[in-house]
Amino acid sequence: MKSTSNHFWQDRRVFVTGATGMVGFWLVKDLLAAGARVIALVRDPDPQSGFFRSGDYRQVSLVQGNIEEFASLERALNDHEVDTVFHLAAQPIVSVAHRYPLPTFEANIRGTYNLLEACRVHSSLVKRVVIASSDKAYGPHDKLPYTEDMALQGKHPYEVSKSCADLIAQSYHHTYGLPVAILRCGNIYGGGDLNWSRIVPYAIRCFLENKRPIIRSDGKFVRDYIYVKDVSRSYMTTAEHLSEKNVQGGAFNFSLERPVTVLELVGIIQDLMKARHLEPDVQNNASGEIREQYLDAKKAHRVLGWKPQFTLEQGLDETVAWYKDYLASHKE
Repeated sequence: MKSTSNHFWQDRRVFVTGATGMVGFWLVKDLLAAGARVIALVRDPDPQSGFFRSGDYRQVSLVQGNIEEFASLERALNDHEVDTVFHLAAQPIVSVAHRYPLPTFEANIRGTYNLLEACRVHSSLVKRVVIASSDKAYGPHDKLPYTEDMALQGKHPYEVSKSCADLIAQSYHHTYGLPVAILRCGNIYGGGDLNWSRIVPYAIRCFLENKRPIIRSDGKFVRDYIYVKDVSRSYMTTAEHLSEKNVQGGAFNFSLERPVTVLELVGIIQDLMKARHLEPDVQNNASGEIREQYLDAKKAHRVLGWKPQFTLEQGLDETVAWYKDYLASHKE
């Protein structure tokens, strides 16, 4: 994987929103290991999150606030003289957005334009901004895999929130020259994800508890899955290249380019955990989700030199080990 400098992150002031989430936790860990000075926006200190459980928060400057409040973001950038911004904070659950969309729109859309506007106001400080989008921003398309030049046409609340945030980020580059890059990943999994409604942590917990996992769909929905450690490194690699004109204002897909069905994914987890006797209970009652989504990642390979470091099986094997340790020491 290309890197602009072995010392790129040393003493660089980096602002991370969403640090208490799964991706934020691993990103902060990688940034600290690289020598960055991390500033994190924290709404509610969550002792169960990896960010706090690991003790990493002790090495981070914490800013109390939320992304719906412009003043908190503006103050964080100015007071801490931030050089680089990673915007990961969002409401990330499709079913939550479907039940009650307003908080999702507030967090994912208002939160994004607040952050971008704060970066624009302090453009003398902020030299690179990386925005977390999603494959969901593309909405439904007849042709797959998604490529970065496809239209963003979300239909349901979560998809729409990601389409809007993605387009707003592009507008801040094209209108104001803000050095922005947008990352669109498939379904991210890995240790630290305590959203038990997601299929990977849910299935692992079921098998550890000797229970059959319930599948809300018919089990044939197709998705990309990418390990959180690969995602963290993709964020850092993108930021390292944001001084390049062919990166600024651009969107990048990150994927293993190995789409699988829900049942295929669960089958891999079953094999890793020797749980083939616990067959999934397929209920086929999911709503508001796209049936097939997967990404083409050739642009990231070509422009950024990015390559995933983990196969699906390797990532899931590490993830199973993480949840075994976590659930052994925590009673839900």
